Amino acid sequence: MTRRLDTAMREDMSAITPEIVAQHGLSEDEYARVLNALGREPNLTELGIFSVMWSEHCSYKSSRIHLKKLPTTGPQVICGPGENAGVIDIGDGQAAIFKMESHNHPSYIEPYQGAATGVGGILRDVFTMGARPVANMNALRFGRPDHPKMRHLIAGVVHGIGGYGNCVGVPTVGGEVNFHRAYDGNILVNAMTVGIAEQDKIFYSAASGVGNSIVYVGSKTGRDGIHGATMASADFSEDSEEKRPTVQVGDPFTEKLLIEACLELMASDAIVAIQDMGAAGLTSSSVEMASKGGVGIRLDMDKVPQRETGMTAYEMMLSESQERMLMVLKPGREDFAEAIFRKWELDFAVIGEVTDTGRMVLVHQGETVADIPLGPLADDAPAYDRPWVTTPPAKALVDIPDCKDVAGDLLKLMASPDLASRRWIWEQYDQKVGGDTLQPPGGDAAVVRIHGTGKALAITTDCTPRYCFADPVEGGKQAIAEAYRNLSAVGAKPLATTDCMNFGNPQRPEIMGQFVGCIEGMAEACAALDFPIVSGNVSLYNETKNEDGTGSAILPTPAIGGVGLLADWTKSATIAFKGTGDVVMLIGTPRHDLGQSLWLRELHGREDGPPPRVDLAAERRNGEFVRAQIEKGALSAVHDVSDGGLIVTIAEMALAGDIGAMISAPLPYGLARTYFAEDQGLYVATIRDEHLNDFLHASIDAEVSVERIGRTIANRIIVECPVTDHVVSLTDLRAAHQGFFATLMGSPAPEK
Repeated sequence: MTRRLDTAMREDMSAITPEIVAQHGLSEDEYARVLNALGREPNLTELGIFSVMWSEHCSYKSSRIHLKKLPTTGPQVICGPGENAGVIDIGDGQAAIFKMESHNHPSYIEPYQGAATGVGGILRDVFTMGARPVANMNALRFGRPDHPKMRHLIAGVVHGIGGYGNCVGVPTVGGEVNFHRAYDGNILVNAMTVGIAEQDKIFYSAASGVGNSIVYVGSKTGRDGIHGATMASADFSEDSEEKRPTVQVGDPFTEKLLIEACLELMASDAIVAIQDMGAAGLTSSSVEMASKGGVGIRLDMDKVPQRETGMTAYEMMLSESQERMLMVLKPGREDFAEAIFRKWELDFAVIGEVTDTGRMVLVHQGETVADIPLGPLADDAPAYDRPWVTTPPAKALVDIPDCKDVAGDLLKLMASPDLASRRWIWEQYDQKVGGDTLQPPGGDAAVVRIHGTGKALAITTDCTPRYCFADPVEGGKQAIAEAYRNLSAVGAKPLATTDCMNFGNPQRPEIMGQFVGCIEGMAEACAALDFPIVSGNVSLYNETKNEDGTGSAILPTPAIGGVGLLADWTKSATIAFKGTGDVVMLIGTPRHDLGQSLWLRELHGREDGPPPRVDLAAERRNGEFVRAQIEKGALSAVHDVSDGGLIVTIAEMALAGDIGAMISAPLPYGLARTYFAEDQGLYVATIRDEHLNDFLHASIDAEVSVERIGRTIANRIIVECPVTDHVVSLTDLRAAHQGFFATLMGSPAPEK
């Protein structure tokens, strides 16, 4: 240890108390590990670095051992988890690069900037690997619509997503929105980006080359977002408003410049490694680059571009200011790179070099202010096998009510928060910037053309948290299967997924049990469907402390982002009925399970029973059959059965095409179980008479159950029943469907 480090330590050590250690989110055992790793007491800067690198948000210390159970490989996978984003082969020397991440706590504290910087961060994860972003998606969870804060949170989040994405020029092409009281004190904002790259121009983050320059590019560093990663790794409490300074502030116009500058430099051979500064900012980016490359790193903090005066090394290392990147350049390429970034009016500074020490060394104002071995910060960070208990099986439904009025119940469901039209949200997003969006929000999956080709990517986000709460294993299976089904419904071959694992406090065995169960179900589904997980994010401690010290956790929410490929984008399907007289077919075998259904919750105030079962062999068989029929051009419309059941699926198809249907399904289990059960593995499709015979023969060959349940007609939906038909006009249905957000947000309902 040098004399200068001794001096710096003495200056900082007065601040290191048990209280300060606790404020940095480190337990007594973890602080003991810090002492062992250093062989001495840390100074404040070193303590801060350990704090953020060992936070749940950066280290995944409660989840790492379980995440290893997920299938992550396959012939289509070029790069799985461990890099900034996952990479898959989409043919012709091209790759799709994508990831989903959370920005939950910041979005509750400051909804506009929290959501906006969530979009900015996930964009950087993708373009830092050499991809041009082509589409954004999101998965949002809000609390009760009548909660005093919820209107403010919804407005801020939606405006933040739109404000950032629209300005950057990347279309927001879809997503999902759910409401439940479990999210009252902890909303979820999960953002996903998909980009396209050439396979021979993919960039990774492992630093190499002793003596190579470490370069900082983008915006200047300020004091915003300090301890953002630590804040995201703790419960909320009554002082959540005081955490507002930990929320980053974004600038989408700078992000757009950064995208163009990085892609221009990437067209050359100058870059050795590149990493965005996301959670934990300069700390995580430099530690990850050095540790992945098995090298050391030395940074001169005086050279870091700063937008505020008097910043300490602690503040610079922990700041989460946005629109910043860290690079390792080949020798002699600094001037070339600097010219590009200056042209785009961005900061550029050589702030350090790669070393062979295996340590992170920071120098500030002529003194060594940190000297830390990299192993304990990264690969050797704490990993816990926390105690967990299996979620008890949900009790079977008893006293199941039946439906007396299908039309009346359908109107109520279509007006409910989880099923109402999201057009108020979607119309605030630029869905078509770039000119390649083929299917915007509103269908089973968004479809985006791969520019200059006949191919397209299909993209979806999915999860049903109420299923995961009732049965985490089955809910985990269903989340993967639903993504698979949505991609299949537009005709795309499902290739791979990304996840965003949103759960409560992992130190509670029942919460950890939810996480373990969902992982088990997801892993089983990924393997059965050849649908690996190639990237992802874990967000724990999503709960709010009550006055008595207990926690109110969110529902377990393993959000899944799925990506599929259409070899010919002209051969894709949409949900809209195309004309009257088409035959309406049900594909798959219904089980008539009402447990955890929206009908049971919204019409009868019950959230009980087991969730619908998932037959993974049937999911694969049915999905392959549907894709083959779309490829042949046999199906004029396709929609998978999900929330609300069969009749809601038909209603959504009718509203999308402004064409009705006359439905006559067999009723051995009664109206409720026939029309409102949320059976899995099912699709509704329309087919013209001339294709019907071939379709039926193909279903026999594929061993897929199909059933003719009606025909399309004009203006209304008629459910034929033995005693009396149930009839609803599309006019009434549309009014119910579009009224929720108009009433909640105080704006007119959009016209069709």
